[in-house]
Amino acid sequence: MHYIGLDLAWGEKRPTGVAVLDGDGRLLEVASRVTDDEIAAALAPYDDVDCLVAIDAPLIVVNPTGNRLCEAALNADFGRFEAGCHPANTGKPEFADGTRAARLCERLGLDLAPGSTAHRRAIEVYPHPATISLFRLGRTLKYKNRPGRTMEEMRSALLELVGHLRSLADAEVPLHLEHHGGWLDLVRSLEEAERKVDLRRAEDQVDAVLCAYLALYRQTVPERTTVYGDGETGYIVTPTLPEGHEAAPLDPRGVVPETPVVLPDEDAMTRLVRSYAAGHSSLQSATDGFVAMLTDLLDQSGINYLSVSGRAKGIASFAAKAGRLREGRPMFPDPLHDITDQIGLRVITYLRGDVDVVARVLHGEFEVLDDRDLGLQTASEGRFGYASRHLVVRLREGEGTEEMRARPAQVQVRTVLQHAWAEFEHATRYKGVVPDEHVRDLDRRFTLAAGLLELADQEFSAIHERLQGSSYTPPPGLPSSLGIGTEDLAQFLTERYIEAGWSRPDHYEWVSGLLLELGITSIAALAVVLDSVDEEEVTAHMGYKYPPGAVRRLDDSLLAIFGERYLALHGNEHRADLLRSRLDRILEH
Repeated sequence: MHYIGLDLAWGEKRPTGVAVLDGDGRLLEVASRVTDDEIAAALAPYDDVDCLVAIDAPLIVVNPTGNRLCEAALNADFGRFEAGCHPANTGKPEFADGTRAARLCERLGLDLAPGSTAHRRAIEVYPHPATISLFRLGRTLKYKNRPGRTMEEMRSALLELVGHLRSLADAEVPLHLEHHGGWLDLVRSLEEAERKVDLRRAEDQVDAVLCAYLALYRQTVPERTTVYGDGETGYIVTPTLPEGHEAAPLDPRGVVPETPVVLPDEDAMTRLVRSYAAGHSSLQSATDGFVAMLTDLLDQSGINYLSVSGRAKGIASFAAKAGRLREGRPMFPDPLHDITDQIGLRVITYLRGDVDVVARVLHGEFEVLDDRDLGLQTASEGRFGYASRHLVVRLREGEGTEEMRARPAQVQVRTVLQHAWAEFEHATRYKGVVPDEHVRDLDRRFTLAAGLLELADQEFSAIHERLQGSSYTPPPGLPSSLGIGTEDLAQFLTERYIEAGWSRPDHYEWVSGLLLELGITSIAALAVVLDSVDEEEVTAHMGYKYPPGAVRRLDDSLLAIFGERYLALHGNEHRADLLRSRLDRILEH
C-alpha cells in the first residue's frame, strides 16, 4: 500500500505539491508539479498499486453559495484555533463545472466515497486542523503568505512545521524523512530562501508530505480520525480533535503563549551586527590571508587549477543569516561562532579528479571540521543537479596570523563546468523572477544541463587519461637560446611522470625560465640531466601527502640535482625559504 499526498492548487497555473510514502511511512518522493498531466506522470509509477491519496482541495462541491456542510461542521470545532476552511461553492469559477480534484481522481482511477475500501481511493484532507490535532497546537502555524507577515515569520513557522513532521519518526504511526535527499534539499531551500515566492514553492511540498501522512494515519488508526460531511455534499477527513484541547489565547501583541515564536532581540541583533561590522576589515584581511595560503599550497603541490578566490561575508548577508529561525528559535544561537562561512573560499579545477586532490591537500594542511561531497549525495539519489565539495577548515595552532586562526573558513571545490551550472542556476532561481508556471520546465532544463555537464566532465577526464598514456618524441633540432617551449615541456613531463597530474599552464612557463637559467635549452638535454638522479628516491624523501603535479616533480628533481645553485636562481628568490626546507629534507637522507 502506498500513501500519496497532493497539496492541489485549485487551478493549473500554480504549483501542486506531490509526496509519496510507502507502507512503513518512509518518504519515497517529494516534488512540485503544475498541470494535471505532470501530476499524473509523477504518479505513473503507482498506477498499478493499492493506494490511498489524501488531497488538500475540495473533492465534492454541490452547494451554489456559502460553505459546504462539512466546512461548517469542521469550522465549529477548529475555528477557534484559526484553522477554519475557506468556503467552496459552485458560484466560484473553479467549481462551476466540477472540481479539479474529482477530475484528477477519475483520471487516476480513485474512488471518492469517504468509507470506500477500494484498492485505489482518495479522501479530502485539510492540513491546518490536522496540525492542531496531531501536534496539539494552540493555534495554526502562520507560514502562509498574508498581508503584514514578514518573510522571516513565515520561514520560522514553516520550519516549525518541518520540526513537527520530523518528530513523527518516533510516533506510533511513524513518518521517516531524513533518509530522503529530496527532503533534505527541500529543508535547505527553506533555510536559504531569499524571497517569499521561494518559500511558497517549498510550502506546497511540505504540505504534500503532511497530506501523505494523513492518508497513512487514516488507514492505520481510522478510529482516531473524524469525517466531517458526507459523500453527497462533500467531506473532510482529519485527525480527531483531542478531548479537552483548547485554543491558545492571544496576548495584546498577538503572540500565542503556548507556542511562542522567539524572535531575536532587536537591541541584541543591532549590537551583534555592529560588532560584526567593526571586525569586518579584520575578516577581509583574514580572507586574503587564506586565499594567499591556499594558492601557495596548490602551487607548491603542482595541481592544475583554474582559480582560487575568497570573500568575507557581507554585513547585510551576515545579519540576514543571523536572524534566521527554526521552529521559532534562532538557527544560530551564537552567530559569530556558529556561522562558519564568514570566510568563504572557492577553488575551481579543470578536472573532477583534481577536486579530490585539492580536498586531500586541505586534509593534509588544515584541521578539517566538515567535509561533504554534495555531488556524490546527489548522484547517490539517482539525480542530476548541484555538485560541489564543501569543506570547513581551521588553521592548526601556530600557523597563519592571529586573525586567520580566530575563525574557520568554508572552502568550496568544484570543476569549471560544475561552477558554471551552480552560478547560473543560483542567479536564475534566487536573483531572477521565475513565474510559477515556468518552474517545472526550468527544473527539467537545469536537470538536463547538469547531466550533460557531468558527461562533459567525464569526457575531459577521459581525454586527460588518454594523453597521459601517450608516447612522446622529442622535437628534432639543435638546442635553442630561447629555451624549451612550454608545449614541448608539458608533453615531455606528461610522458616522463605518467602518474602525475597536469600543472597550471603558467607553471610550465615559469619552470621553463628556471631551466633557461640553468642552461638547459633542449628536451634532450633535460632528459640527460634528469637521468642523473634517482627520481623515485627523491619522491620518497619528499613524502608527498597528495599526488604532486608534473612541474612539482620536475622542481624537486632539479633541486636534488643542483642543490644550492638551484636555490640561488633569480626565479626562485620568492621561495628561497621553502626550497631550503625541501633541500634539507633531501640531504637528511
